Amino acid sequence: MHTLSGAGEAHHVSSTTLAAAYVRMSTEHQQYSTENQLDVIRIYAATHALEIVKVYTDLGKSGLRLEGRDALKQLFFDVESGRAEYSTVLVYDVSRWGRFQDPDVSASYEVRCRQVGVSVQYCAEQFTNDGSPVSNIVKSVKRMMAGEYSRELSVKVFAGQSRLIELGFRQGGPAGFGLRRQLLDSNGAPKNELSIGEHKSIQTDRVILVPGPPSEIEMVQHIYRLFVEDGRSEREIADWLNARGVLTDRAGQWSRGTVHQVLINEKYVGNNVWNHKSFKLKQTRTHNPPEQWIRADGAFRPVVSMILFQAAQSIIQTRSYRMPDDEMLQVLKVIYERRGYLSGLVIDEAEGCPSSSAYHHRFGSLLRCYSLIGYTPARDYQYIEANKRLRQMHPILLQQTTRKIAEVGGQVWVDPRTDLMLVNQELSISLVLSRCQVSMAGYKCWNIRFDLGLNPDITVAVRMKELEETAQDYYILPTIDMDTPQLRLAESNQARFEIYRFDSLDILSELSRRADYRRVA
Repeated sequence: MHTLSGAGEAHHVSSTTLAAAYVRMSTEHQQYSTENQLDVIRIYAATHALEIVKVYTDLGKSGLRLEGRDALKQLFFDVESGRAEYSTVLVYDVSRWGRFQDPDVSASYEVRCRQVGVSVQYCAEQFTNDGSPVSNIVKSVKRMMAGEYSRELSVKVFAGQSRLIELGFRQGGPAGFGLRRQLLDSNGAPKNELSIGEHKSIQTDRVILVPGPPSEIEMVQHIYRLFVEDGRSEREIADWLNARGVLTDRAGQWSRGTVHQVLINEKYVGNNVWNHKSFKLKQTRTHNPPEQWIRADGAFRPVVSMILFQAAQSIIQTRSYRMPDDEMLQVLKVIYERRGYLSGLVIDEAEGCPSSSAYHHRFGSLLRCYSLIGYTPARDYQYIEANKRLRQMHPILLQQTTRKIAEVGGQVWVDPRTDLMLVNQELSISLVLSRCQVSMAGYKCWNIRFDLGLNPDITVAVRMKELEETAQDYYILPTIDMDTPQLRLAESNQARFEIYRFDSLDILSELSRRADYRRVA
C-alpha cells in the first residue's frame, strides 16, 4: 500500500475528484497482475476526472475470504474512520473485490463504503456502478459468477493435483526424517535436492521423495524395530533418541507424537498418499475418510520394508480398539489413584490410556468422567484469575466506548444494574468480554455469550488477548442476525462472522453519529 504523488499523475484541477485504487493479485492469470490492473484503473481515472491519491495492494491473496487481506482491511478502516481523503474507490473488476462464495458478503463490503459516502467503481466492467436496477442486477450476477469461478477452479486444481499424486509426484509438505525432496525437470531428470523452506522455481518442475542420509535411514529402521520387535512405546523410543542426541528433521527434540508420525506414514514404504484433509474454498478444514485419499503405491524408493510397516500398523490398530465405557473409566481411575489428580495433560501423557478428547467425546465432558470415578477436581485458580481480569477490564472498556460515542455528539445512558448502553435514546448496546482460551494443541478460541435477556440491538463482543490485559479486536454483532445464545469464535472464522470484525471501536462511534443525524432530520 502506498501513496501516489508527483510526475505521471493527472494534473489536479478544481473539478478533479480524489480516488483510491484497490488491486489484488492472486496466483491466476497475468492479466490480473497488479500493474495491469493499475493501468486500466489509471485510464478510467483519467477519463472520469479522478485523481488517484492512494493505492491499496494485496499481493498473492485469495479472494475467498477477508482474512489475510491487510490492504483491504486498511481501506475499510480508513474509509469508516473518516481518515480517507478520497470519495471514490477504483477496482479493476468485481472479482478483484472478492470471489466470495456468498455474494452477499461482497455486496456488504461495498455497502460499508457507500454508507460513509465513498463510492466503488469497477473500471474494467461494461456497466456503471450507479445504483440503478440494471447495475445492481449485473453486479449480483458478476458476484455469483466470481464465486462459481472459484468453485470450478477448485475442482480443476484438485483434479490436477490428484493426477500428479497418482503419477508419483509430491504435492507439498516436509519430507520428514530419513527422507529428502528431490527436484526433477520436465523430462524427469534429477536436479538438486530441496532444503527445508526451499520451493521449486519453475512451474514444470516436479518433486519426489528420495531416501536421506544412510545414518537417518538406519535410525528410521531402528525406530520400527524398537516398536515392533522390542515392544517399546512411542514415548520410550522418543526418550531413547533424545538421550543419544538424535534430532528430528526440524532439528528439535523427539516426542511421542513425532515418533508416532514416523510409524504411521506410508511414505516410508514408498507410497504417495494425499488428501487426508481438505480445506476447499477456505471454508471448513475436513478430515477425509480413507476411501477419499488419493494414492500411488510404490511411487518412491522405500526406507522400511512393507512387512515391518504392516506389523507396526497392526500393533497400533490393536492398541486403539474401541474400549468399553467401564474399562475407560477404570483406566482413568487407576491414573487418578497413581497421580492424585487428573487433567487433560495427565490423561494424554499416560501410556495405554485413551486421549482426553476420546473421554470428552464418549462421556460429554472431562468433568463428567471425573464425577463417574469419584474425583472432584480442585478449583481452577487460573480460570478464576482470568475472569477477575475480565471483570476489571469491563468498566474500562465500557468507559472507552461511551467516551468515543460522546466525542461524535452521541448521547449515552448506561443502566447501572445491567451495564446496557442506550445510545441517542434509540439504540441499545451490550458490551461482552470474552477471554482467550488455548487448547492443548495450541489453538485459540473465544466463547461469546449474548445477553439475550436484555434484548440489545447490538452486542459488542470484545475478544481479549491471552492474558486478558488488552483487547485483540471487536465484533459488532446485530442481535437480529444471531440465532444462538452463544457463539464460538476461532482465530479464523467464516465470512458471515468476519464481516462484523473490526480492529477498533471507531465504527461504533460512526454508527452513533449517523443515528443522531437521522433523528435530527
